[in-house]
Amino acid sequence: MWPFKSVDTLAKSQFLRGFTDWHSHILPGVDDGIRTMDESLATLDAFEQQGVMRVWLTPHIMEDFPNTTDRLRARFEDLKEAYKGPIELNLAAEHMLDSLFEERIKTKDVLPIGKDGEHLLIETSYVNPPYGMDQMVESVFAAGYQPILAHPERYRYMNEDDYLKWKERGVLFQMNFISLVGGYGETARNKAEWLLSHDLIDLTGSDVHRKFVFEHVIAKSPKRAKILEQLINVAQSPKIF
Repeated sequence: MWPFKSVDTLAKSQFLRGFTDWHSHILPGVDDGIRTMDESLATLDAFEQQGVMRVWLTPHIMEDFPNTTDRLRARFEDLKEAYKGPIELNLAAEHMLDSLFEERIKTKDVLPIGKDGEHLLIETSYVNPPYGMDQMVESVFAAGYQPILAHPERYRYMNEDDYLKWKERGVLFQMNFISLVGGYGETARNKAEWLLSHDLIDLTGSDVHRKFVFEHVIAKSPKRAKILEQLINVAQSPKIF
């Protein structure tokens, strides 16, 4: 059974101790994630209690949230000034593959992820691939970045052949760990398990939009000890960075 029956036992397990969260929406008031500075600070405090070491703030850049990189950098400075805790904060973005993205990538007006600045977190609609997706992914490589596809397990239109195709083309995969406990439904959980079992996940993250993400983590799950072990290995020893 999933071993975490309470937040307290999750902390005692040290599952997230030393963890780097590669996908979060903690930067306040910029997208559909956390709205206020107080809630951002409370969320980071909850992360501290679980032993999280590093957090990448990855607000949306998309047609619905046409954030400028200058605005996000300014808001990031506000958060760094307000936060006094030990977690290392880093700024990147989650870039939607849409018409706004095509203009941004041409001028490299994007926020890459990773210390080397050579990776870009991208996403698509959950229901349908964007028109010209192949060309947009190639434009990421052409601009000098290696794409990281956010939460591949959540894309309903993708199947096993799609995942293998993108991996063969050099796309990295970032999984939301709450997918394994049904946070996004049974289909996403099954896909997450398949991706892990085939060693296709490179990074993990919370994709937290609200403070109480750990309520999902502590949910009961069927016997998946091997899958849990794989997840911990990826979370604590990512293949890159």
